[in-house]
This record gives sequence, structure tokens and C-alpha cells, in this order.
Amino acid sequence: METIKKGSKCAAVKILQSALHLAQDGIFGSITEEAVLDFQRSNGLVADGVVGNTTWAKLLDTKGNVQISVKTSKRKINAIVVHCSATIEGKNYTVDDIRKWHKQRGFSDIGYHYVVYRDGSVHNGRDVNLVGAHCENHNSHSIGVCYIGGLASDGKTPKDTRTQEQKTSLLALLRKLRRIYPTARIYGHNELSSKACPCFDCKREYNNI
Repeated sequence: METIKKGSKCAAVKILQSALHLAQDGIFGSITEEAVLDFQRSNGLVADGVVGNTTWAKLLDTKGNVQISVKTSKRKINAIVVHCSATIEGKNYTVDDIRKWHKQRGFSDIGYHYVVYRDGSVHNGRDVNLVGAHCENHNSHSIGVCYIGGLASDGKTPKDTRTQEQKTSLLALLRKLRRIYPTARIYGHNELSSKACPCFDCKREYNNI
């Protein structure tokens, strides 16, 4: 990954901003620099605001994916709500895709805090310190987790389309979140609304977490 610093404008900046839970505009400005400096200090790195090999190694895994940062929200969290993206099985979509859809609906950003791709990689969405936009009447005190999929090939029928990688990653992520928020209960979106999402029985599957 290329070295970037304040003033950089490129795709690498968006990757950096995703890793740091920032709005992804691709512009390395003062807010991004401040977040980089904070990350470097917190991880025992030289705090120079420059994102080179050493800082990238802390931010990305060996495959070049953003290492998921599961941090504690300053909000009081008593619910972890699992969703699907309501997209056709077998098709890949990204945080940026969902962010675009949600902004078209008038949201300020992607509504979910975490998104699990079909390959099992977990990606940061909206900062956990910010109220999400994923479950009406429950956003202020919840964390929203979404997996890519949820519809059969006809694009209409609800279906549990999770890959084995997604099932494994969802379970691991939810366990991490329960450790951070031990009093929070895990819900499927369908337990709190009339929607079919996430198209599987969360209560049964995650009852022992």
C-alpha cells in the first residue's frame, strides 16, 4: 500500500478512513490526520501522521483487508441487532454500496456499524459512537450488524444466503460485541419489526452467546 499523508487524495485514503471509522471522502485532511496520530500513539508507533508500511501493517491484515476495530461505544448499548443487506444471493456488495443506498434515502451515512462480506471479512460502517439508522425505535441504544445477502435469486424471496465464512465471522463478531456489552441482547431485525430480515432465526442460533 502506498505511503499517504495530509494532502493526499486517492483510493488508499478511503481505505484508511474506513479503518479509522471516518467518513470516506478520499481526502487526507486535518480530521484524518488527527485520527491517524491518535491511532499511532495508541499502537506504540511513531506519531508523525504519515501512513507508511508500519502503520498500514497495523491497519490491514495479510490479505490487505482492513482489520476490524471493535471498540467500545460511548453510548449505552443494550441491543445488538443483526440485519441482512436484502441483496441477491451470490452477489457481492460493499460498505460503499450500502452507504450510497442509504444516503439516497436521506441518511447521513451508512446505517449499520459493521458489515460482513460474503468472503467473511468484517468491515467498519458508521462509527459505534454515533447513533445508527438500522432499526426504528431502537437506534439510540443499539449496534447494527449486517451481512451481505438475504434474498433468493429471484430478488424477492427472503432467504438465509450466508456463506460458511459469513456464519463463522458473524459468530466471532457477535461474541466480541457481547464481551464489550455484556448486558446487551442479540436480536434479529425481524424480532423488532415486521421485516423478514435477517432471514434466519437469530434467537435460536445465538442463544448461547
